[in-house]
Amino acid sequence: MNNISIEDVIKEITKYNPSEITRVKKAYDLASYAHRNQKRESNEPYIIHPLNVCMNLTKFRADGATLCAGLLHDVVEDTDITLDEIKTQFGEEVAFLVEGVTKLSNMHFNNKVEETNANIRRLINSLNDDVRIIIIKLCDRLHNMQTLSYKAQDKQLRNAEETLHIFAPLAYFIGAFRLKCELEDLCLLYLKPESYQTLDTKIKEIELEYQDCSKKVIKDVKKALKENNISFTYRIKVFNIYQLYQKINKGYKLSDIHDLVNFKLVIPDNEDPYRVLGIIHKLYTPMNYKFKDYIASPKTNMYRSLHTTVFAPDNHLIQFQIKTQTMDEINTYGLAAYWKFYKGQGKLKMQQELKVNYQFFNTIRDLNAVVDNDSDFISRVKQEIFSNNIYVYTVNGDIIELPNGSTIIDFAYKLHTDFGNHLYKAYINGKEVKLYHKLNNKDRIMLLQKNTAHPRYSWLDYVVTSKAKKSIKEYFK
Repeated sequence: MNNISIEDVIKEITKYNPSEITRVKKAYDLASYAHRNQKRESNEPYIIHPLNVCMNLTKFRADGATLCAGLLHDVVEDTDITLDEIKTQFGEEVAFLVEGVTKLSNMHFNNKVEETNANIRRLINSLNDDVRIIIIKLCDRLHNMQTLSYKAQDKQLRNAEETLHIFAPLAYFIGAFRLKCELEDLCLLYLKPESYQTLDTKIKEIELEYQDCSKKVIKDVKKALKENNISFTYRIKVFNIYQLYQKINKGYKLSDIHDLVNFKLVIPDNEDPYRVLGIIHKLYTPMNYKFKDYIASPKTNMYRSLHTTVFAPDNHLIQFQIKTQTMDEINTYGLAAYWKFYKGQGKLKMQQELKVNYQFFNTIRDLNAVVDNDSDFISRVKQEIFSNNIYVYTVNGDIIELPNGSTIIDFAYKLHTDFGNHLYKAYINGKEVKLYHKLNNKDRIMLLQKNTAHPRYSWLDYVVTSKAKKSIKEYFK
């Protein structure tokens, strides 16, 4: 992968955005000149890195400004080229993106940890201005993780920890599932090398074990969908290594994991996934309690699909994931998929979608308003957003994402400050509960308000979200 040339990158760009080739070549020429005397720790010419970042961006069908910024992302930080020079040659948009991924280094920091926390906070907050900055940084981090073997062991562990706890979750929350999986697997390779190798071998064994079953399923599905004039594409996939590691770490046995092997069935946008679901259920008996409708109720990162686990041939279980082409693109690439769907307007659509439909965005905004210290901010982001969250329902069926350990009070303030300030009674699944009751996954919650009701100072002992704590303290001011 590291031997990528500018010709390889241009070849990919030609497939979807040939009008940007001249500008991208110009960016490459400047980056190549700026980094001409630099080498990476692998002893390769430094330009190999921005080329790989740009190639990663082409997989998302990135726009011209983002591709240029990918090539130029290190020149301000590591060379004599200034931001003003980039602005003069490539315009304000490219300069803005390059500035967004450039680390803060000219400010006074007491130590390296302070500097790292300030840069991570700045990066996370760039979501408010332009999600493309995050996408560039994720593509940058992916290549750095792919070449991590050339760094000293302490740096390997530090980078892998940071990637696992910050960058992989960021990829998940903007919906870039494939990139998230790649990052997680690379992290495990360095953090738990023995577990990685064991599970890598185990996955190969599972693929071999399911080989005959998969062939039969493909044959059955092809025949059934052809009879119904439904075209489709498919992918058969075993859990990625880190997913399997997480399951086993929670005490699962392989025989307990019903979605260990999944059959991703992608149909045209004009076809009905529910119709296909019916056809699959005629072929194979479903496990009724293992059906999930993420089309009617998308995940909080806008993942949409029908999931059903069936009793497949040869005494195996297989999970079918049925989705349209558009759903599959968004499930794979997340917000970046809008580059493909809205040519010329992709960046605007990404930002609109992020602010309207992605809950974590508002949680980050709330944390920013509450937390001043960078270290505390990073800690709260990990606890309130990037940890093992729970998902509960409003009475209307809307899914609300909260950190584990959240109470009714946290839920109320998550909906709106007034809900919390006038919270009177609460019901979970039809049963009245105390206001400091801790929530569980899939709880359905009904709140009652009363104008004379008001917060209690003791609530601060029970709430876990920063927004709830701030709102309660503000009320008593």
